[in-house]
Amino acid sequence: MLKTKKLLTYEDYLIFSDDNHCELLNGELFMVPSPDFFHQSISRNLEFLLWDYVKRNSLGLVFDAPFDIKLSIYDIVQPDIIYVSNERKAIVTDKNITGAPDLVVEILSPGTRERDILFKKNLYARHGVKEYWIADPVAKNIEVMVLKNEVYEIHGIFFPEDHLESPLIPGFSPSMQDIFNF
Repeated sequence: MLKTKKLLTYEDYLIFSDDNHCELLNGELFMVPSPDFFHQSISRNLEFLLWDYVKRNSLGLVFDAPFDIKLSIYDIVQPDIIYVSNERKAIVTDKNITGAPDLVVEILSPGTRERDILFKKNLYARHGVKEYWIADPVAKNIEVMVLKNEVYEIHGIFFPEDHLESPLIPGFSPSMQDIFNF
């Protein structure tokens, strides 16, 4: 007799997520460890720079983890930073974001690195997240990817001597030094 694994749903996730930082990926629950100092520093710096720019230019909303994105009943993620444009604000509810935000940022950690680079990249593309950034605290770079024909193409990889550029948010060009300054 074959045993089949029960896929967890959003309702199951709500039971587990009350006291834990976790994500539901393809119906499987993953606990996410607390981020370290470097992760938190990069997240804070990038979020504040992005929020300041988005707010000053009335472009939309910026959120940080933990805030649920419900991509499907089997896929609930909590990216490090989220941007939703004014045109798509209707996907934001008081409990979560239901659907694909415009931009998602993941900051790599040893425990989530492979998942962020492989699985979540494909997940975000499949659900229509327009831009995906991966920040690497070790290499001190940010890879900016743009969705084209349901796959991500690299727009650029930005290093400490560069200014970050986003096709989705024209004019947003912070110094990478400011992002990786601890």
